[in-house]
Amino acid sequence: MIDWLIFGVLAVFALGGAVRVVTSENLVHVVLYLAVTLIATAGVYAQMDAGFLAAIQILLYTGGVITLMLFAVLLARRNGGSIPAEGHTSPLRSLLVAAVVAGLSGYTILKGGAPNRVPEALSTAELGRVLLDPLALPFEALSVLLLAAMIGAIVLARRKDA
Repeated sequence: MIDWLIFGVLAVFALGGAVRVVTSENLVHVVLYLAVTLIATAGVYAQMDAGFLAAIQILLYTGGVITLMLFAVLLARRNGGSIPAEGHTSPLRSLLVAAVVAGLSGYTILKGGAPNRVPEALSTAELGRVLLDPLALPFEALSVLLLAAMIGAIVLARRKDA
């Protein structure tokens, strides 16, 4: 019974944050509501005994991506970034797209069925070896590329200040 209560609270936070992401007009608030949604998702992962996924959700998405998004929103606003025009929304079009995505998702879930066998559990160290041993060089190259892109964005943003 307590598991359902915890899940209900996490679901309310996740859905509430997601609705506010879509309906809020302040971009900083949008990013913060997204953080609430991602933290609630991490809570659901933790409740499902997927501690590794919960930790990655908190560290990578909530810690890294939300920080980067806040940085981008605040930097764009400071440098006179464009603000989206109001009045160009169509609820009918939005509902149609949402219905198509929900229909395709439901169809995929129903047609996919359950897996034939349950995969054996891997420890975190084994999972890291499986994921990164063959891809260690491309992974590191990508991290250097992302670092260079971040430094370039900072340099370009600072040129407008001078």
